[in-house]
Amino acid sequence: MAGRVDRFEDLIAWQKARELCKQVYHLTAKRDFSRDFALVDQLRRSAISIGSNIAEGFERNNPKEFHQFLSVAKSSCAEVRSQLYTAVDVGHITEDEFEGVYALAAETGRVLGGLRAAVERRKNGKAGS
Repeated sequence: MAGRVDRFEDLIAWQKARELCKQVYHLTAKRDFSRDFALVDQLRRSAISIGSNIAEGFERNNPKEFHQFLSVAKSSCAEVRSQLYTAVDVGHITEDEFEGVYALAAETGRVLGGLRAAVERRKNGKAGS
């Protein structure tokens, strides 16, 4: 990682996860969507999990553990993407809504992948790589 980050809130990955979570909450609050309790619950839990795992892993102050938590966060991000397909397939959201939130979820996943790779290098003692 280029510079020292002292707070998880400063991580771009966490900032993206926060925005994604907010958008998921807005989408799932729509009248018809909000009645699908199972999908709403699962989608919200997955979205919440992304930022929570980034924060928890960062606070462990251990590159190996942080890497593991980032892996979980990235997996939760994939869950969100999968659940968005269900939401559009059953008509809870429009194609435009899907594309907008899906793009943010995909971007969040890419940023998480980059952060995870940087932590992997640090974990293996190759911080300058």
